[in-house]
Amino acid sequence: MVNLEWYRTFKAVYQTGSLTAASRALFISQPNVSQHISSLEAHVGKILFERKPKIVPTDYGKLFYTQVIEPLEKLEKIEANFNTASFKKKSPIIRLGTVQEYFQAILSEKIAAIEPNLILSFGRTKELLGRLQKGSLDFVVATKLTEYKQLVFEPIRQEIFIIAGSKTIDTTDFDHYVKEEYWESAEAWLLSQPWFAYTIDLAIIRRFWQKNFDKRPVIKPSCVIPDMNLILKSLKHSIALTIAADYLLDDDLKIIWRGRTPLENVLYLVYDKTKVTPDQVKLMKEFCR
Repeated sequence: MVNLEWYRTFKAVYQTGSLTAASRALFISQPNVSQHISSLEAHVGKILFERKPKIVPTDYGKLFYTQVIEPLEKLEKIEANFNTASFKKKSPIIRLGTVQEYFQAILSEKIAAIEPNLILSFGRTKELLGRLQKGSLDFVVATKLTEYKQLVFEPIRQEIFIIAGSKTIDTTDFDHYVKEEYWESAEAWLLSQPWFAYTIDLAIIRRFWQKNFDKRPVIKPSCVIPDMNLILKSLKHSIALTIAADYLLDDDLKIIWRGRTPLENVLYLVYDKTKVTPDQVKLMKEFCR
């Protein structure tokens, strides 16, 4: 059965004379344009374009164009009269994966301004990158750089991790230890406090401790909550501490310590360049920053 999108792709390539220009006009990748043309040629049993330095229609391609252009444009005009179909054409769907906390803190405020239809998925970076590689996502905001073939990692934000807690916590002693650089006493004070952790393995806390005390922390968290926003909300009603990215903290929480050496991390926009267009990449880079 013939696919109507093959005809649309044929029309775009014929009128633009370029696979690249056609991919931009249709909001699909260049390999998809080539695949559509090859599938249509296989269906009609004729070569429609000569692959020269510039795409040139064959004589049969010219004849084919004159036969399909009028009914195709009539169909597109009918389609444009239906709001749902028209909106879909103007606003292509983009599937974006990100950690939920980043969406709530940064992206949720921008959601009304983005033109494409977004389908969002929340999860851990490893899981989301696996889905991206399999083709069920178009873009991922990743919290770490990993090795995946064909995937592009572009830095979009640098986050700094900070020890935070309730404003009711008395940090007088700790502040004195830090000021006088009594680091053993400062560490002992931190270890004496209750802690809320994001994961049972204390991944973020361990990295912070290694960076600032050159050792692993001897901490048994009083609560493990796999949602940083819920941790921060809970902190407002307790005397516990946690370590969170700077952009997640609000004025209702107290910054306890930024560390002797700040713990920094880079966030990346990740995508498969063979499956998305340059315009989509530019759009998502602006949105996800």
